[in-house]
Order: sequence, then structure tokens, then C-alpha cells
Amino acid sequence: MTSPDLQGAAAAAPFSSPASPQDQARARELGAQLRHHAHQYYVLDQPQIPDAEYDRLFQALQALEAAHPELLMPDSPTQRVGGRVLDQFNSVRHAVPMLSIRTETDTEASGAEAFDARIRRELGLGEGAAPVEYVAELKFDGLAMNLRYEDRVLVQAATRGDGELGEDVTHNIRTIGQIPLRLPDGAPPVLEVRGEVYMRRPDFERLNEAQRARGDKLFVNPRNAAAGAVRQLDSNIAAQRPLSFFAYGLGEVTPPEQGGPAWQTHFEVLQALKGWGFPVESLDQTALGAAELVAFHQKIGALRDQLAYDIDGVVYKVNSLALQRRLGFVTREPRWAVAHKYPAQEQLTTVLGIDVQVGRTGAVTPVARLEPVFVGGVVVSNVTLHNQDEIARLGLLVGDTVIVRRAGDVIPQVVAVVPERRPAELDLAAEALPAPYLRFVMPTHCPVCGSHVMRDEGEVVARCTGGLFCKAQRKESIRHFASRRAMDIEGLGERHIDNLVEYDQLHSVADLYQLTLQQFLDVKRRVDERDGVAAELQGREEIPTKWAQNILDGIAASKQRPLGRFLFALGMRHVGESTGKTLADWLGRLDWVRRAPLPLLRVLPDVGDVVATSIYEFLQEDHNRKVIDTLVAEGVVPPDTGRPQAALADKLSLPSLLGALKVPKLTPLRAEQLAPHLGALADLLDVQAPWQRSADLPAEVLKSLQAFVAEPGQADVLRALDQIRAELLAALPAAPSGPRSSLAGKTVVLTGTLPTLGRDQAKDLLEAAGAKVTGSVSKKTDYVVAGAEAGSKLDKALSLGVTVLDEAGMLALLAALEAGGDTAPSPSAAPTESPSVAAPSTPTTTSEAPFQSALFPPTGDD
Repeated sequence: MTSPDLQGAAAAAPFSSPASPQDQARARELGAQLRHHAHQYYVLDQPQIPDAEYDRLFQALQALEAAHPELLMPDSPTQRVGGRVLDQFNSVRHAVPMLSIRTETDTEASGAEAFDARIRRELGLGEGAAPVEYVAELKFDGLAMNLRYEDRVLVQAATRGDGELGEDVTHNIRTIGQIPLRLPDGAPPVLEVRGEVYMRRPDFERLNEAQRARGDKLFVNPRNAAAGAVRQLDSNIAAQRPLSFFAYGLGEVTPPEQGGPAWQTHFEVLQALKGWGFPVESLDQTALGAAELVAFHQKIGALRDQLAYDIDGVVYKVNSLALQRRLGFVTREPRWAVAHKYPAQEQLTTVLGIDVQVGRTGAVTPVARLEPVFVGGVVVSNVTLHNQDEIARLGLLVGDTVIVRRAGDVIPQVVAVVPERRPAELDLAAEALPAPYLRFVMPTHCPVCGSHVMRDEGEVVARCTGGLFCKAQRKESIRHFASRRAMDIEGLGERHIDNLVEYDQLHSVADLYQLTLQQFLDVKRRVDERDGVAAELQGREEIPTKWAQNILDGIAASKQRPLGRFLFALGMRHVGESTGKTLADWLGRLDWVRRAPLPLLRVLPDVGDVVATSIYEFLQEDHNRKVIDTLVAEGVVPPDTGRPQAALADKLSLPSLLGALKVPKLTPLRAEQLAPHLGALADLLDVQAPWQRSADLPAEVLKSLQAFVAEPGQADVLRALDQIRAELLAALPAAPSGPRSSLAGKTVVLTGTLPTLGRDQAKDLLEAAGAKVTGSVSKKTDYVVAGAEAGSKLDKALSLGVTVLDEAGMLALLAALEAGGDTAPSPSAAPTESPSVAAPSTPTTTSEAPFQSALFPPTGDD
């Protein structure tokens, strides 16, 4: 949700008249509406109005306040952005000290068990006593903040500082949309809310992308970026940083005897904060005894890498506020709370050297060899450095000490150099550096084939020019082609591919379908000689050939794979499984894919200009065309008997294709204006055509069109577009008369082991029904299909309220759709309670949602 620049928004008009009662009422109404919609957008992630409508309301209030400065209140939504630049931060003495929490560094289950045992000892509880109830929370990796509200209005925001004194950063905290500037009725007269200011990972990545585009220094991690934003003297800078907030505790609060709340538990506090509009992490929960603390620690550990923000542990707090007071404090730490850490995701190590690797697309990638270090649960000894620009950005030298980060299954990365670890006398301006320090220079020749290494203008990646002459690219392209989700050639492993390429039996993927048994045996003999292995069954009349025959059978069986998988298998840059399927589903035949001009590819869903250009250039390259021709001749490709998707008709409209031509100044509105005056795209080539007058286009648009069609090759493109457009329109199936499949366009995630179906089988069934199958659960996921040992994806689906099916429910839904049904499982139709997650065996169904095995129906927040 955007907000206009507020600099000077409240500047008083020189002779402004007092606000009328109608103006006062309108200002209150606009403020209430904006606060409501900001809460829906920033806290609940459920916007109810478009950004443009929010901006309209915002500007109306801004105009009222500018005309009548007396209407401007401290809690006005217009005060979220920008203000005067401060000279310095003022100190704030906390009414209630912001104390630290003791850290449990034992990252195993025993860490939680030790805390529970200590609490029980402090409370004098024997072995037979009931378990202690705790609140288990996430430990956010951000900046602690104290928000002070007086008479329900935010009056001050202060950093933790040393716990006694912090810094006043109110001007910056006002810019965070998740933090309410005014609390609803019912909040106590004085309320200090404590929580964490942080930056979400996607926002952090976008911020660094913008920094990189401007040539500015990149931030090391989200915590540093958040802390830097909060401590800006200029709130306009802070407003440009995407900060977020979670509430988790209290400072000073009006006591019950003076009309304040009389909470009994910490969990009640969290729910009250949530009710007053503060974001509270939905994963926080109560836990009975050590066993449930251990389970929470393990669950969050499994979810950690899927969270949108960084955590470095969880926090356990005794839930009863009375017991908290009884337990008290030791030095500057509460006895009733502990932070239970996870293994570190960042470590220091040394760069021993930088090598280069050549990928299947020819990309030459520098890779750092590291002093092995245990980080993120594994030993890391090699890390990709991506490209020469990344090395320059880091200022990295061989011999440097670096920070290496690895979060779960994420590929390890070097996030920063630690220049303080370099010798003070190291002269970076010197032509030669003393050992072990060394500058990296990208090689000018490929280390595999010796071909030139080139870097195209505008590209950050250097590439070997050897193409399929380079064995590194040849091997990788064949491995990709034969892989399970591509052509799935059973038995053809990496070792066989390496040997066949090494001994010149494979020069392209097309050669796979011309291999003979004798070629396999000859390569086997040469490999044995190279490795000093005695010939098998020497002295016998026959040498075993079953292994080779099995591979040949696997190659033969790979023929006639679906067109989408074939297109994916070709290894076009930027073309994954999803894009390959899009090309196949929308265009229907390989011939139409191969002949598709660039503008046609641009209009296909989820393709875009970069991907379309990559596909077009690959299919126009002479060598690739010859390889595909050979594959077609070998019968590898499905026959061209498919049909384009009915919805392609809209993409083939003249306004759509005119827009895809990318003619300067020809906006979508002008394309709509021009289209009715054209019978075909080639009409643009006629300089005397009536459309130049009747379309009533501005002179600069006409001039741009004329210059465009005069460019070399554009006439051929327009004629080719007309030809293939006519063919596709003639081949379009009739639009379906019945209801659209309820799975069309839905996002589904598979997790766990299904009873009868393999993961690929289930994925194919869902995609055939129009669903999009992805690998991660988010708020945009429509269904999760869960099997045995579903794990963290199931947990996340439950926490987000995503509908969960078992295999039987999925199959029943697919069968109903095939039979003509058009209703999908509905949250409103699902039961209100769910059986145990541990044993998804017997489906529970309802008459309203007969297709759903509602083992894990969506649930709302408490």
C-alpha cells in the first residue's frame, strides 16, 4: 500500500479559516477508514481496497489537514511518512527496565529440559506435581523496541539501549505501517508495548537489489538493515526501508487498581495486544512441561528456513504472571524466561582459493575454496561466488576472512568480508599482494575446452563460447535431458554419460537415440583399460551385456514423453518445468512452438520478455534446430496432433499482439485504438493504408510505428505472426460450455509419502486438472496434499489455515471434477475440529464438501 510524500502536508495556509464541524467529522471519518485499511493491509495481509483507493482517501485527509492545521493530530495516518531531519537522538529512560533474557546455548532437547527442571526447582515442585505451563515464542533477529501509548496515542518509541536508557526513534517508528498510531477504546491510559523491529527476507532482498542497481553498498543481513533504518536521523530515509514489527511483551501499564487490565497469564497479554491491532506471531503457543517445549523447539527448527524472517532461537516464558512475580529476577535476567538457541547459521572462515566451474549453459562461475567450517548443520568447504561483479562488490581477496551463511537447505553464501582480519600493513594499491593474498581475475579461456570466455554487454555472467564442443556443457546438457523430470531415461547415470562423452560417442542429445550395444561395449572396454580393470569374465565366450541393453531400453522408453517435458529437457535458459508446460499447454504442438515469433511468446502466461527472448533465440540457432530435427526424425517428440488452449484466443487478439511488438509510444490504450482499423498485423507495412488516418493516432505514435516497421526483419515478423495466428485461431477448440474446473489456476503443495501414488504421479494428475504444483507453502497456497511423515509443510499449512487433503480426498476431488463437478473443498464446509495430525488414516467428510478428506481443515486465528 503506497502513501504520497507528506513533506509539507500540514503546512498551514497563510489565512486558513477554522475547520467547520463537517470538516472535523470528515477528518475523523477519513482517519478511522485509513487506520482500518492500514491494519488490514500491514497486519492481517488482507487488503480490502486497491492501493489507488487508499491513496485517494489519504490525499483527501492530507488536503483537509493542509487547509485546517488544527485538524492535524499526532495519530493521523498522514504522519507516517517523513518529517524534519533530527540533529541527534534524545535519550529516554525506560519506566520499566528492558532486561535481557538468559540464553540456553545447548541447542538440543536437553536445553529445554534443563530450563523446565530449573523452574520446577525454583517453585519447589516435586516429581508428582503437575507440569508447568509456559508460552513458547519465536526469538526474532531484529531490534528490540519499546512503544509508549498515553491516552491510546503513540507518544514515544525508544530503542533498548543499555536497558535503562534508550534512544528516542519515534519519528522513524511512525513510518512502520504495522504499528498502530492510535489504540482502540478499551486500551489502558498508559501502555508500553515491547517487541521487535525487523525486516522480512523478501523485503531485504528487494532492498539490496535496489542498492545494487544504484551502485550503493549492500546490507549484510536483514537485522543490520533494520537497525540502520531505525537509527536514521532523517525519517524520509527510514520510510523507504521496508520495516516490520512483532509485539511480544509489556513495559509500564496502568495498574488494575487504577483501571488497567487484570491479566492472569502472559498468553492473555499476547491476545490482548493482538486485539488492539498489534502483529503477534501466530506460531506462538502455550506448552505444558518440558516435552511440549522440546516439541515446539523441534517444530520451529523444521519451519525456520520457510519463515519470511530470521530467527535465532525460541523463547520460553512461564505463562502465569503470578508465578513470574514469585520467581523474580537474578541480576538483570528474569528467572522465568530463557532463549533456547539453534545452531549458528553464520560463521567465520578463510578463503583458501578461487576456482571456476563451467555449467551446462556455458556459465563460468567462480567458486571459493574455504577452510572447512560447520555452519547451518553441515560442513561447508566450497561456496559459489556467482560472478566477477559479486567478487568486486564484496572486495574479496584470496586469503580473506569471510562470513559464510547457510540457512537449512539454502546454498551456502559468502555474505561479507571481514577486512579487520587483514594485516594492517597490507597495501591494496600494490600491483602484487603478499601471500596468501591474491586478487581473482576471470580466466580468458575455458578451463575445460580452451575456448574463449566472453561476457556480453549488460550481462554479469561470463560464458564459454565452446558450446557443445565444450565437454562440460555437453555432459551437463545431456544429464539434464536424461533427468527424471525431463526425458527420464532410466539407467543412464552420470558415469555412463561422462564416459560416452569422454570417448566421443555423444556430441548432442540427439546422439542418444542412435547409440548401439556395440558402442556401449567399446566404451566399457576402453574405460576398463584406462582404469586398469581386468575384462569381465575373461576366457568365457560371452561378456555380460544386460546392463547396456537396459540403458538402451530406457532410451527407447523415453520416446513420446509429453511435449512440456521435452521442451524442458532441451535446456533452454530460463525455461523450467512450469514454462515448458506453459508452452505445450498453450500452443499445443512442437511445430507451433518452434515457429512462434517473439511477440507471440511474450503474450503467453508467466513467460515475459526475458524468457521469451531466450526461447526464441534458442530455437532460431542453427545447431539447435538440427538437433531438434534429428530428435523428430527419431520419433522422440510427440506427434504434432495437439491443439492450442481455448483461452489463447484472447492472447491472439490484435491489441494483445500489437502490445507485444514493443513499439515505442504504442501504449496499450493506443493499441486498442489502432486494432479495429487493421485486418492483420501486416497491414502496418502499407504506408498508404487507411488506418494511418482513421485510427486518429498522434503524430509521434504514427512516426514511431513507421520507423518500427521499416526496421530490417520486421516485415517478416509481422507476416509470420499473421500466418501462425491464423493457424492457431483455426485450430482452437470450442470454449467449454460447463463450469471451469475448480482446480484451474489453484496452487497445490505435495508433502509426505502418499499411500499408493508417487510424488510425480500425483503432480501429473493435479497438473492435468489445471492446478499449479509448487514446492513451498504460503498464504497463496490453496491446498496441501499430505501423506505420512508430512513434516514442516503440513505444520505451516495448519498455521496458515490452508485446506489439507489426504490422497483419498485428492483422488475423490479429481474424480468429481472429471465427472463434471465444479465445487472444491470449502473452508466453511470443513469440520471445526481435526483428528490427530500423527495418524492421517480415516478420511472425515461432510455432505457440503464430499470431495475433501478433511483431516486438517482450515482454522482461523484464536
